[in-house]
Amino acid sequence: MLHRLFKSTWVALTLLAACQVQAQGLRLNAGGLATDSAATGQPTQADFIVAVVDSEPITNHEVRQQLQRALQQLAQQQRPTPDIQAVANQVLDDLINQKAQLHFARDTGLRAEESAIDEAEQGIAAQNQLDVAELHRRITAEGQSVAQFRRQLGDQIVLQRLHEREVTSRLRVSDQEVAQYLQDQWAAGASGAVELNLAQILVAVPESASADQQAALKARAERALARARKGEDFAALVREFSDATDLAAGGQLGLRGASRYPELFVTATQQLAVGDVAELVRSPAGFHVLKVIEKINPNLPTMAVTQSHARHILLIPSANLSEAAARQKLGELKKLVVNGQADFAALAREHSQDGSAANGGDLGWSSPGMFVPEFETTMNRLTPGEVSDPLLSRFGLHLIQLLERRKASLTPEQQREAVRAQLRERKYEQAYRTWAQDVRARAYVELRSPPL
Repeated sequence: MLHRLFKSTWVALTLLAACQVQAQGLRLNAGGLATDSAATGQPTQADFIVAVVDSEPITNHEVRQQLQRALQQLAQQQRPTPDIQAVANQVLDDLINQKAQLHFARDTGLRAEESAIDEAEQGIAAQNQLDVAELHRRITAEGQSVAQFRRQLGDQIVLQRLHEREVTSRLRVSDQEVAQYLQDQWAAGASGAVELNLAQILVAVPESASADQQAALKARAERALARARKGEDFAALVREFSDATDLAAGGQLGLRGASRYPELFVTATQQLAVGDVAELVRSPAGFHVLKVIEKINPNLPTMAVTQSHARHILLIPSANLSEAAARQKLGELKKLVVNGQADFAALAREHSQDGSAANGGDLGWSSPGMFVPEFETTMNRLTPGEVSDPLLSRFGLHLIQLLERRKASLTPEQQREAVRAQLRERKYEQAYRTWAQDVRARAYVELRSPPL
């Protein structure tokens, strides 16, 4: 079961961001988004059909609701208000695409389970510091139907899954593309686009040194290199071995453009992550042991990430264990841990239905994107030692305890995967547009009266 928690790092769609309730004082519309009845400056008018997609009508009221949201977003971004009719036409176009895609999704068997809609509701409520009952109360108070709100959440989930299945999952980035991108970026770095901070140990070699002296000095540098690669304190090694004049700074040469470093240094470190130590470098001055302290390239993914070490207890609802009963049981287990009456690991070994149970629910160190969003979002809100409330994911109900966090440099393989994800993102927009046009072309679309 544990491996099913993990997912790709490059899923781009976020349901909760799309459905988040907006600032206090704004109204909730049928999509769970804030509206302002005066946003368009248009008076209330009788509703009418503006388009039909596969026999399903789109009304002027729907267009106006989405238009209000679009105008609010522009206002929040402090952008000038464009021509309202042009925005309304774009909103209608988006609604046509959405309905065509929903019809296609349902024709191919995609559905949103009630449990997934429940989880989306819980996420929206949590992001707005509400419980679900209060969220429902506010929706109802605004004249909304909770059933309609949940239907629209279901549509969001179906669309997300459809895009993942039809677009995201079909994107391919070859090893050659990754290698070429890295090569291009390091070439740009060599010309100054990348900034580096290197630390060095210099074992100087006099011009008059004999072959035996050079061999002895090289052996000295190799000893320093071996100890640096074992993780010994680099500044201490600098004081012990280096003949350079930068001993007080721990051998650090300072953050500067790569073009301001010797080409030998850039070449030796261009494939390294922060914290790595290069192969021994020979220059006219002697032998250099180089460690990457900082590396900044705006066109490459970050070389360091925040990792989390967590453990969890998983209960899977079944005919013998309802979701409500599982939630109640996890709540009781949380109380035992918080009150110091039980050890989380012991409870995990006894109760968890996940493969990690034998290890006390320990999930090890994880980087961003390794868990499904609903799990990771909750985990990221925790402070070390804190235990979450019961969380519903697509795999069951979880109780999560965060143990610790750390900053970690990406390995070369992780960097390549991060680049692969970045390249997928670049390909996504064009792939989505092409696919969306194809879906729309296969749908029956009839335009009637213009919106507004």
